[in-house]
Amino acid sequence: MKHKELYTVAVVGATGAVATEMIEILEERKFPVGALVPLASARSAGDTVSFQGQDLTVQELAEHSFARVDIALFSAGAEISRKFAPIAVKAGAVVIDNSAAWRMDKTVPLSVPEVNKADIAKHQGIIANPNCSTIQLVVALKPLHTVAHIKRIVVTTFQSVSGTGKEAMDELLEESRDLLSFKEASPNVYPYQIAFNCLPHIDDFLPTGYTKEEMKMLNETRKIMGDDSIHVTATTVRVPVYVCHSESVNIETQNKLTADEARALLAEAPGVMLYDDPAHKIYPMPIDVAGKDDVYVGRIREDDSIANGLNLWIVADNLRKGAALNAIQIAEALIAGRSSLN
Repeated sequence: MKHKELYTVAVVGATGAVATEMIEILEERKFPVGALVPLASARSAGDTVSFQGQDLTVQELAEHSFARVDIALFSAGAEISRKFAPIAVKAGAVVIDNSAAWRMDKTVPLSVPEVNKADIAKHQGIIANPNCSTIQLVVALKPLHTVAHIKRIVVTTFQSVSGTGKEAMDELLEESRDLLSFKEASPNVYPYQIAFNCLPHIDDFLPTGYTKEEMKMLNETRKIMGDDSIHVTATTVRVPVYVCHSESVNIETQNKLTADEARALLAEAPGVMLYDDPAHKIYPMPIDVAGKDDVYVGRIREDDSIANGLNLWIVADNLRKGAALNAIQIAEALIAGRSSLN
């Protein structure tokens, strides 16, 4: 990608929850934006978004939208990405896509900069942003894998409703109000009420009994870590939390790694906040991690049921590191070339 002092950046799906975070983070991190082009469907065209003290009018996404665009941040779903990402690339933009459309394409890098930043340079116009639950998992596990080689990962996720979108966040609020007023909940976004409940069901079920979300974690973890030998089994659960995904993770390593050794590695790991002092009731929780950039890790302890096992509790803001921030970090690495990650 040609180096420039300022870049024209398009944001597709500009009025959505993740895209809103993207725009805020571009400004927070002082990304060298010369012009921001907010794009969305006809339904949202004419709305405004705020950037650098200006209200910008959202334009309707069309085939001609990417003229003179350098970087296109997509957060509008897989169908839109499949149609418009190649159009954007043909117009000269590099696409960073937040949907599942391109993640497992062998020609498309799937990147978490703290883990596999070098893969970004292999792009052919499109770079995929991983699934939110996968991003926080690999940020925490990569330092351990490098030293001890992870053989197997067993992960149960506790995923917030913001992962589904604004309508789901509104549904949780409405159901909570109804139930606390002794009224019956009326689920619409989810198949059952989410308020005061847990749904072991994220995305569609496959014939194997796993969901697509669970298989994303397996396939994406292997691709990002660059190691198909890692065995991964996941159970993904939707919980009545607004922001932040939590994960209970058990790993088995080839080489012995004590809890203290794991803590020492994670304390120095990029993008990780070690938050682990159970004696003083210090462990990651969504209410503390929401709005934070780092992946928080705590409850680190050895698994006494196997020779080389560890348990960890991992929490991250799914709208920030799980989506928007990771995309912006990819863009930063893209324009920085070989310079180090901030």
